[in-house]
Amino acid sequence: MTTLNRPNSALLVIDVQNDVVAEAYKRDSVVERIQSAVEKARAKGVPVIWVQHSDNYLAIDSLGWQIVPELEPLPNEPIVRKLYGSSFEATNLDDLLESAGVGHLFISGAETNNCVRHTSHAALERGYDITLLSDAHTTSDFEGAHGNIHAAQIVDEQNQSFDGYRLPGRTASAAKVAESAL
Repeated sequence: MTTLNRPNSALLVIDVQNDVVAEAYKRDSVVERIQSAVEKARAKGVPVIWVQHSDNYLAIDSLGWQIVPELEPLPNEPIVRKLYGSSFEATNLDDLLESAGVGHLFISGAETNNCVRHTSHAALERGYDITLLSDAHTTSDFEGAHGNIHAAQIVDEQNQSFDGYRLPGRTASAAKVAESAL
């Protein structure tokens, strides 16, 4: 029950770029499920919005910055370019969603523990309901100061954290692509 009073949904495909997912957990099967989500969204007339991250290691227009070849945005599908973890920060994403009457987001992409997480939280904080497509996001193993965390654990934790998470007037859920309302 979004607080935005907007009846429509959109699918976000976050940072499924060559270098971002090159070493990602279950890369091929996740990309395949993202493609399935894209096809479902297009068939239902649900807007698909693509997001591309850039930074010092991911230069705009470089081969690594490109969306993976298995996924191809249509000419009428917006591409949001971002510099921060949240797809909302310093971008036109909110404006695109408002103009399309979107109050609910289906979220897919990479990396689970970074841009997917930051975008999901930012969406909830801005009043959107979200459905995290539980089998359509991925990351790589994380090596930190306190040890290694395996990508599978990160994906599982994110799915569990968002399944049933609520804020006043907003909900989050996690659902597989095939079982989602998309």
